Amino acid sequence: MIETPHITDSQAQRVACIPLTVSRTEIQHVMGPAISEVYGTLAAQGIAPSGPWFTFHKQRPTDVFDFEACVPVAAPVAASGRVKPGELAARARVARTVYHGGYEGLGGAWGEFIQWVEANGHKPAQDLWECYVVGPESSQDPANWRTELNLPLLDA
Repeated sequence: MIETPHITDSQAQRVACIPLTVSRTEIQHVMGPAISEVYGTLAAQGIAPSGPWFTFHKQRPTDVFDFEACVPVAAPVAASGRVKPGELAARARVARTVYHGGYEGLGGAWGEFIQWVEANGHKPAQDLWECYVVGPESSQDPANWRTELNLPLLDA
């Protein structure tokens, strides 16, 4: 289930991230270790996260996911191993909603969300990001999980 989408602006956000390109079948095996690696690098550098982790996808996923596993930070991060400093660019217009449920339902939530965006006369960009606001680290019940879905818009 998704909440009623809305249009908003997004601010630039400094991040620590690991770029990944994997098949759809690999995503569940690489995501956890990548985020753990980013958090470990931040701890080693004495940098606290400034918000929940997210994934930034350079294009809509197909059979291949080309994305970055990111943690927002307020201080600069030094590159270390696979972890790189980066930035989620500010966007003038972004469609946003929140999906309630387990990660296996994200594909359907994105489909419903993109339909809403297009039905409301907007032209979505190819990139997108998901922010994992509440997940298994906070609750064992997937009904309590919340994932913010963000879709940049090309219409100004």
